[in-house]
Amino acid sequence: MDINFNGFNEKVLTFLADDLVTEGCLVTMSESGTVTKATTDDSFIGVCMNVRDGYAAVQVEGYVEAALTGEVSVGDAILTATTSGVQAAEEGKSYRVIYVGTDVVGFLL
Repeated sequence: MDINFNGFNEKVLTFLADDLVTEGCLVTMSESGTVTKATTDDSFIGVCMNVRDGYAAVQVEGYVEAALTGEVSVGDAILTATTSGVQAAEEGKSYRVIYVGTDVVGFLL
C-alpha cells in the first residue's frame, strides 16, 4: 500500500503577490497582505498553490513537500527556506517532519 499525507488539515489564504511568487515556491510576508518568494535562510508562512492576476493562493496549514538541501530527520525540526526548497537550521520555526526522501522532505505547516 502506498502512503499519502496530502489533504491533511489544508488551509489556504489569498494574498497579494509580487512578481517573484510562482506556483510551488515557499513564501514569506513582504508587507501587509502581500507575499514574496522566500529566499535562503528566510522563515516562511506557506507554499504558493497558484498565482493569478497578482494574487497568490497560499497553503498555510497542512502537509506539504519541498526540495531538501542537506539532511533532516523525522520529528520536530527547525526549517528555513533555500532558493529551491528548505534546509535544517539552528534558529527559526519548528515543523513536524513526517517524511524524508532522497531530496525531498514532507512536513506539517
